[in-house]
Amino acid sequence: MELNLNHVDYLQVGVTSQKTMKLLPTVGRKATQKVAVADHDGVVTCFGMKKGEAVPVFKSLPGQKISRLELGGALGTPQEKIFVSSGSEVRGYTKKGKQFLTFEANLTESINAMHVLGADLFVCASYIYNHYCDCKDQDYFLSGDKINDVLCLPVETVGRIVPILACQDRVLRVLQVGGEEVLYGTADGKLGLVQITKSGPITSWELDNEKKKGGVLCVDTFDIVGDGVKDILVGRDDGTVEVYGLDSSNEPTLRFENVLSESVTSIQGGCVGKEMYDEVLATTYTGWVSGLTTEPQQMVAGPGDEIKMSRETQGKVAALRAELEQLQVKVLQGREKYQQSSQSSTAVSAVPVFSINDKFTLCQDDASYSLTLEVQTAIDNLLLQSDVPIDLLDVEKNSAVVSFSECDSESNGNFLLATYRCQANTTRLELKVRSIEGQYGTLQAYVTPRLQPKTCQVRQYQIKPLSLHQRTHAIDQERPMNTLRLTGQFSFAEIHSWVVFCLPEVPEKTPAGDSITFYFQNTFLGTQLEATYCKGEANFKSDNISTISILKDVLSKEATKRKINLNTSYEVNEDSVSHTLRMIHPKLEYQLILAKKVQLIDALKELQVHEGNADFLIPEYRSILDESAQLLEEYKKQPAHLERLYGMITDLFIDKFKFKGQNVKTKVSQLLAILNNYELDSLMEFFSEA
Repeated sequence: MELNLNHVDYLQVGVTSQKTMKLLPTVGRKATQKVAVADHDGVVTCFGMKKGEAVPVFKSLPGQKISRLELGGALGTPQEKIFVSSGSEVRGYTKKGKQFLTFEANLTESINAMHVLGADLFVCASYIYNHYCDCKDQDYFLSGDKINDVLCLPVETVGRIVPILACQDRVLRVLQVGGEEVLYGTADGKLGLVQITKSGPITSWELDNEKKKGGVLCVDTFDIVGDGVKDILVGRDDGTVEVYGLDSSNEPTLRFENVLSESVTSIQGGCVGKEMYDEVLATTYTGWVSGLTTEPQQMVAGPGDEIKMSRETQGKVAALRAELEQLQVKVLQGREKYQQSSQSSTAVSAVPVFSINDKFTLCQDDASYSLTLEVQTAIDNLLLQSDVPIDLLDVEKNSAVVSFSECDSESNGNFLLATYRCQANTTRLELKVRSIEGQYGTLQAYVTPRLQPKTCQVRQYQIKPLSLHQRTHAIDQERPMNTLRLTGQFSFAEIHSWVVFCLPEVPEKTPAGDSITFYFQNTFLGTQLEATYCKGEANFKSDNISTISILKDVLSKEATKRKINLNTSYEVNEDSVSHTLRMIHPKLEYQLILAKKVQLIDALKELQVHEGNADFLIPEYRSILDESAQLLEEYKKQPAHLERLYGMITDLFIDKFKFKGQNVKTKVSQLLAILNNYELDSLMEFFSEA
């Protein structure tokens, strides 16, 4: 069934966090609902719609940034009490705006996730989960990684309290055995349904993010189609709003998609704008509360109704124009006042404050880092600076104009200086970079918005020594593994801090217990790493000898900085080198063929023009011409891809012999000659004979 929804803006509040907007329940299904939304100014706003206008029900006083908003109430009654978390405090409001609860959780960190179930309150702050009943402490749990969200299975169906934590290490932690389905979204854009059973979790379905959309920030279920089956509503960090329906086999199918200009922080299904018309209500990062409604934009009616509709519209437009003129006058007066005051020698220019929502994440699909920057006002320009070699990759969604400055890495340490000049009204930028393992440092982003006086904020992102590795839950133990063993007078906290320095996705907090094991996979090559360590001892295993070499060098440097004497021993598995070369082979072969095809395109096009057609060409060359646009696009998206693979093979060659105490850098030119006429057998023969 086709679903048509029309976009309408209702109201703008301050900058919002995830899950800070809810629809209050009503008695009748088709009656309009009130909207409760909270922002970073600490304000809770509750409003309803009347004759097309947003009418406030109540508005709280400003305060500390609000991180979550949930609805609650006694079990079996309408859930219409509003609960918000701010810092380590939870406040409760009635639907009329009267504050009836102020509860201090006494946490050392701010609450970042919250759930309310009757008299039970569940709050999470980084690694800590707390359960309170009637504001009295009940349970406590220390998670192995950061907690991003918390919910409880419905008590009326499960019969008891079953909390579930969604954590940074891609794990759903079920704190009690349940028997319900849980809908989840991931930071890399996947959407799934899992059933929590006594014997363990059963995945009902999972949708991959094949179209490379943004990460999932919020989900809800609501029957927007009206067929008696709840649809799945999804809000993503690239502004995408989706509606999925379930087919006869309970598999999700996309029924509607709309892209907003900002990330969607909250999503709900209900009736807000007009009675009898359901809609998807979304809140964006800068505080816009917008609806995607089933109400037609233009009503087909009689002549009398048409005139009335036209007059209403004209009245609204006239009112908006009058308001706009008043605002323009105020802006001009403010500018004149600022210019006059700036002439004074005692005047001090106030720096405008603005919020930035940024995310720097490793993408598993193409082994690159995605940097997303979102500002509450239009971005004028962005300067990227890096003290480590990285490649900028092409992003289709990015409309900004990029220019590069020459870098002198030897004198000032700059390997990248790039400026993005943004078009008017651009509030969100998405960039992609690819790092080189073994090269580590800092990437800095200088964000300048279109504000007066000119001001800039700097954001820093660490490029780690093993930057292309991603946490995983298990590895293949049958692979040929190289081992690095470290012993010395270091504490568990010290060795953990070194691992955090070397590898992404490792929780900064020292794990509970005496020892820990982490598993990783290289997103570029598919090689793997196992890290097991405790006080005084650390063991690292990998099927890639270059990974072991990088760890050995970096950990030795970190120990030297702290004046800790390390005893290092290692075991090299000769089979691992040929194993790694075989893993590189398909990627290298594909890139060589792609480069060869791209080189042929211009010559083939000239032949086609000269001969008038391409019929005389063999099928292979004709297909290159037919696919020339896609080939060039793919080649453009992967700059220096071939050089990267050559670099990895060269490092592998040097590292293999470094562990034997031999310097083979003089033979690198011979290796490159073999790579220029690449064959896997001849390459492996060179590695073994050298």
